[in-house]
Amino acid sequence: MTFDSDDVGTVILDGGLATHLEALGYDLSDELWSARLLIEDPEAILRAHLDYFAAGADVATTVSYQASFPGLMRRGRNEHETRALLQLSVELAVEARDAAGGGVVAASIGPYGAFLADGAEYTGDYDLDEDGLFEWHRRRWEVLARSGADLLACETIPSYAEAKAIARLLERTPDVNAWVAFSCRDGECISDGTPLERCAELFAGNPQVVAIGVNCTSPAYVESLIGRLKDAPVIVYPNSGETWDAERRRWRGTADPMDFAAAAARWRAAGATYIGGCCRTTPEHIRRVRDRLEGPADERSGA
Repeated sequence: MTFDSDDVGTVILDGGLATHLEALGYDLSDELWSARLLIEDPEAILRAHLDYFAAGADVATTVSYQASFPGLMRRGRNEHETRALLQLSVELAVEARDAAGGGVVAASIGPYGAFLADGAEYTGDYDLDEDGLFEWHRRRWEVLARSGADLLACETIPSYAEAKAIARLLERTPDVNAWVAFSCRDGECISDGTPLERCAELFAGNPQVVAIGVNCTSPAYVESLIGRLKDAPVIVYPNSGETWDAERRRWRGTADPMDFAAAAARWRAAGATYIGGCCRTTPEHIRRVRDRLEGPADERSGA
């Protein structure tokens, strides 16, 4: 599968990688989040990718979301070791894809706010301007652009300045494709208050950008947000619908996979081409989405 076809059909993304790793028993309460397992237990990451492919995902998104140069070097890794860990994140997804018999590997480019680990990825409240964000992203971008991934997943972008920095990085790597997904605070604006349409204009018409959309956002906002995206294929992979109670440090609400799959059908009807899940979604969510959008596995296989 590639993402360069005009008639690609519906593409099923994976779900929350960290969510599944936690369900497998791994403690990710760390500034590196799921990226800590690149150091401690890479086989766990491979297993998580395989589980999502088994559930029906067409795409494996790498564990590099929070694996930045500053973050890994703050944990005692030197530049060479950091480059190797970023490369490993792609190699694990490629191994899973090959074992599954096909699919796409998207190398995750998480926002600056993920490194800050203070919630800024949901506000865009940064201490860097566009030039600073360009430089902060540059080294990881250069590694992942040459890593053998099929494309880059620029995701959970909360800031218009950060979006402009990413557009500049794309210009520097004209042979690299990407999708761009924003975190949104409501049905109109990304997390820093910029209208989603204005952000999308930075990438509209760019042949390197396979899709523009939203992720790590409440599913309640997705249909409205899809309606604001007109000039490119649309990608959506929201959270489960649960909300984080920071005071009690726990998730509230329910995350029913059947309800999520029903919502996914509405997102496709509204115009989304690439559909998956983010925080608190699991392989079961993706299995239900696949079944709802493509039919049960026995029907797809002709059994």
